Amino acid sequence: MSYAFKQLLEKIASEKAPGPSASFSVFHILRALELISEETIGRSKLAENLEVGEGTIRTIINRLKAADLIAISKAGCTLTSKGLRLWREYKSIFKKKIEIGKNELTIANSSFAILIKNHGHNVKSGVEQRDAAVMAGAKGATTIMFKKGRLKIPSVSDDVAKDFPEAAKQIVRLLEPEEGDVIIVGSAESLGKAEYGTLAAALTVLSDC
Repeated sequence: MSYAFKQLLEKIASEKAPGPSASFSVFHILRALELISEETIGRSKLAENLEVGEGTIRTIINRLKAADLIAISKAGCTLTSKGLRLWREYKSIFKKKIEIGKNELTIANSSFAILIKNHGHNVKSGVEQRDAAVMAGAKGATTIMFKKGRLKIPSVSDDVAKDFPEAAKQIVRLLEPEEGDVIIVGSAESLGKAEYGTLAAALTVLSDC
């Protein structure tokens, strides 16, 4: 996903409107696009999946429509050609997002992992990703890079396979990282918070460079 698309999502989520402040974030917008990309979906089902109220889902849908990312019909919401193009761009960088089981790097009941293609050059200490995950409601997140044929955690481990063998085994088997890739593992007490926390951390890896 390009930095421009990240900015677009943030703009949609932060737009001011009459009445109370919007009770959703960029991660709700991203999740809504994901659900709409999978099938034509109605407002009630979207609200149920996003765990938001009718008023909030109406606002989300209206903003996505105003941005020309979705079209609305009696059957439900579908991606427009612009929405589909941007979603494909997102999927070309955020290749895999999966729920994972407990390992040495998970710190709560539920955990997600996401693979970001070829963005290892944007990772510094991993603190930025951890802080973003916590702000989004997760307990924390670990940033892992695949560099010179090894999984590495900045300032923690130069060889994850040696120091955290179970985690390394899961990551390699489920995500199949390649040189330059980044993996974020986020954990929370609920699956929803783990997913949003992992996405929040992953978005910080994008830059305008």
